Amino acid sequence: MSNMFKLKKDLYILFIAVSFSIFSYSTCYAEPSSQDSNEKIVYLTFDDGPSVITNSLLDTLKKCNVKATFFIVGKEVDGREDVLKRIYDEGHSIGLHTYSHDFKKIYKSDDIFINEMLLDQKKIFDIIGYSPKIIRFPGGSCKHLNKNSLEKIHKNNLKIYDWNSSLEDGVNPNLSVDALIKNATKCRSCDSKIILLMHCNSNNTNTIKALPRIVEYYRSSGYKIKPLTDSTPEYYYKLRK
Repeated sequence: MSNMFKLKKDLYILFIAVSFSIFSYSTCYAEPSSQDSNEKIVYLTFDDGPSVITNSLLDTLKKCNVKATFFIVGKEVDGREDVLKRIYDEGHSIGLHTYSHDFKKIYKSDDIFINEMLLDQKKIFDIIGYSPKIIRFPGGSCKHLNKNSLEKIHKNNLKIYDWNSSLEDGVNPNLSVDALIKNATKCRSCDSKIILLMHCNSNNTNTIKALPRIVEYYRSSGYKIKPLTDSTPEYYYKLRK
């Protein structure tokens, strides 16, 4: 009986997590900033690295001949400085994803959040001599971003990039390759510009397996695959009041 109760509890928690993810997307969606052209572009982005699988991910990206964007967590760099250097040396773009990725800490105040980004920026600069200016909120900017916090972020020369398509590999890293590919081809109210959220935690091995087919899908659909840069128009969700 206790095992059955635990199973029901685990399924309920998973249901709540997925439901919250879907709810957040539907209530916080915002149109992308104006673009310079109707060129079809997909930006492949990976959160939470570097990790033990990042080198395998980089190998796959090299085989596919594409460049991606890695939103780096500062505390994950220790012991993986060579992986960070490889990301940079191979021409991928690097973004900030806070130093600690501790939700309870980073969202206590705007100043703490920005300081987390600046600590992450310094950590990266000390290793590769480059200071990233693009950032991604852990969990997305929904319910965390308002006019005042946006102004503070911009005063620190930082630009925000949420996403309008997701593999859902952060919510469920054990999704099958086919399920990940199916999610990768969905996009919320977008057409020519897609920012695809993926993850490179240690348990995201299926994401790497799915990647070549995701790349082939978008290429065959006429999309160019590019990394985000600080010249890419910002994309963030609706500001909270």
